[in-house]
Amino acid sequence: MIVVAEDHEDIRYVLKRSLERAGHRVVAAADGAAALAAIREHRPDLVVTDVDMPFMTGLDLCRAIRADDDLRHIPVVVASGSLLPGDGRAEDAGASATLLKPFVPAQLLALIAKLLPA
Repeated sequence: MIVVAEDHEDIRYVLKRSLERAGHRVVAAADGAAALAAIREHRPDLVVTDVDMPFMTGLDLCRAIRADDDLRHIPVVVASGSLLPGDGRAEDAGASATLLKPFVPAQLLALIAKLLPA
């Protein structure tokens, strides 16, 4: 299962549909705080998060996951249009990988395949 945190409804929909078509179960959240609650409830295999979101940014979400002994093992993909190539903030927050927007779903699926055990 994958938790997707994305505040833009259209992008959230595309991500959810793309991941579901690839065979993943998905829980989508519209902000970082809702995503953290979903992560604590569902214990997903992976998290995909935007950076700029209300209530809790994706970087803060990543830090919260890494600070929690029960969650810190979960890979986190930061997918953002606000980060520039070479920006180390996602890595500093504990992200497993960064995907810069715009990207096509195949790029995200390839990245997830690398991060999830077969």
